This record gives sequence, C-alpha cells and structure tokens, in this order.
Amino acid sequence: MAADLWTALFIALLGAFVGYEVISRVPVLLHTPLMSGSNFIHGIVLVGAIVALGLATNPIEQAIGLVAVVMGALNVTGGYMVTVRILAMFDRSKRRGGAP
Repeated sequence: MAADLWTALFIALLGAFVGYEVISRVPVLLHTPLMSGSNFIHGIVLVGAIVALGLATNPIEQAIGLVAVVMGALNVTGGYMVTVRILAMFDRSKRRGGAP
C-alpha cells in the first residue's frame, strides 16, 4: 500500500513539473488559443472525476471526489467563459455597427 501511495505521489509531482515546464515555454501570443483548446481535455478530466466519485466507497474518497468534480466543473466553465469573451473581442460585426 505504501508503494502505491509513493507511486501516485511521484506521478502527480511529475505531471505538475512537466505541465509547468510545457506551459512556461509557450509564447504569450499562444496562451489564449492553447487554453481554448485545452477545455476539451478539462472536460475529460471532469468526466474522470465524476467516475472516481461514483466509485468512491468511503466518506474521505467521496469528499475528495466531490472536490475534484467541483473544481473540474469550475475549470471547464471558466475556460469557456474566457474563450467566449476573447472571441467576442474579435467579432467584426460588432465593431462595424452590427452589419455583417
């Protein structure tokens, strides 16, 4: 059991480090399109959190699963809200007085 915990901790830390390194090397111009495209991945993470919550057997697992679902849902919702707002900035019909 202790080896499983250390393996899970190692994978989580490795994922955090690799994610930080990848994102820190993305040019500023590409951050918004990258975030918009990653909403799809966050949706998959949300589905995984829902499945994990469904398989939880004790109150601690259920609490962690609930937190994961809430945070995943907030992440997906916020990402889409930002994407819609950014796309509205580039909408030409609104800048020309409403004519298409």
